Amino acid sequence: MKSKEEFFGFEDHEYNPIVRSESIKLLSSLIEKHKPKQILEIGTYIGYSASVMLASFSGSFVTTIEKNKENAECAVKNLKELGFEGRFEVVNADASDFLIENQNKKFDFIFLDGPKGQYVRYLPYLKNMLNEGGVLVADDILFYGLVRSQQKIEHKHRSLVNNLRKFLEVLQNDKDLETVIYDFENGMSVSVKKM
Repeated sequence: MKSKEEFFGFEDHEYNPIVRSESIKLLSSLIEKHKPKQILEIGTYIGYSASVMLASFSGSFVTTIEKNKENAECAVKNLKELGFEGRFEVVNADASDFLIENQNKKFDFIFLDGPKGQYVRYLPYLKNMLNEGGVLVADDILFYGLVRSQQKIEHKHRSLVNNLRKFLEVLQNDKDLETVIYDFENGMSVSVKKM
């Protein structure tokens, strides 16, 4: 497996929103444990997390959604180069449109790593698309510690932070989901849909 820095497209970006090392370990261990056949990922970027999920269980197929056309093309190139041809689909689309149009599709595992301010809006769709016993993982839920901070949030982050707070509240109060929050790095939630 290549390091993330070796991924095609990595050097073209000043800021690389790639899943951090402890979070990637947790993601990989969850895939190994649950062995999901159908995985949905919201937010492909250049395909790093998709490659980790595909490498963690050989029986999985990843459908990954990426709005940026260049990033989607980089992801396809990277995933093919790593030998995952036939085991993934990169969909170049807005996540909201994809979720609305594909409500009849079912997944065993969903990795949410797209626009953080939209998590709470995506949740009802994702929950509906998740099979019973399925796992929903959301990355960056604590947003640099601001979500749990008591300090006044800067205007430019306020709505995103408020939406993430709402997302966590809804997630933790949902009787159909068993949720654990991990505090390391930028925060990660793991929710299992009850049978």
